[in-house]
Amino acid sequence: MGDLREILITAVPGLPEIAPGFKLGAAITDRIDVAAEDVLVISQKVVSKAEDRVFNLDSISPGPEAARLGSDLGKDPRLVELILRESRAIVRTDLARGILITETHHGFICANAGIDASNLNDPDTVILLPRDCDHSARLIRAEIEDAVGVSPGVIISDSFGRAWRHGQSEVALGCAGIDVLDDWRGLPDRSGRILTSTSIAVADQIAAASDLARSKTSGTPVIRLRGLGRFVQADNGPGNSSQLRSPAEDLFR
Repeated sequence: MGDLREILITAVPGLPEIAPGFKLGAAITDRIDVAAEDVLVISQKVVSKAEDRVFNLDSISPGPEAARLGSDLGKDPRLVELILRESRAIVRTDLARGILITETHHGFICANAGIDASNLNDPDTVILLPRDCDHSARLIRAEIEDAVGVSPGVIISDSFGRAWRHGQSEVALGCAGIDVLDDWRGLPDRSGRILTSTSIAVADQIAAASDLARSKTSGTPVIRLRGLGRFVQADNGPGNSSQLRSPAEDLFR
């Protein structure tokens, strides 16, 4: 029984519509108490809004490659132009289903470079990922420390598809103050056998758990989790980038 733990997951209520320059950290602490051992999971979309990563497609002039891909995929060439700008490489295309999988400049493998148009009033408006998700998490953590004197773990999350499985799940895009991976390699299991490959994706698991406290239309982009203090660390840590596989380690590319 000594290893059993309780985790409390709470949606943060009352956040307003986010505009460029909005201080998310201060707004969170105005609406819910935050302790040093808490973890806050924040939807990428509100972080991107605060960082003015919202684009109107009317401002985009597609180049020749975007025009060709847009025609082949049945996508708006203006959107394709943005996808190409936000990507370091195209990983896969499915012309029949109009799917474009890219590797973003962050190193994420995802559909459409993570560009999203859901829950936006203007059909010609899209939201891009933050330029540096780990940096965004660190800034929000610093805002919280300035406001209330504690430094909780901060995760910026988004919904990604999963290889070999249907459906989407929240994953961590940026982290501050979190042990992203719980590395058990070299440690014994319950039978005394030494583990050689077990490294638990803690940040992704926390991000996925947080999404159970809200729906896609609830308007609650911030979730507080308690009971995970063993994963929170005093310094910001290496961030989410530490769990991304290099192309040499990726057997599926």
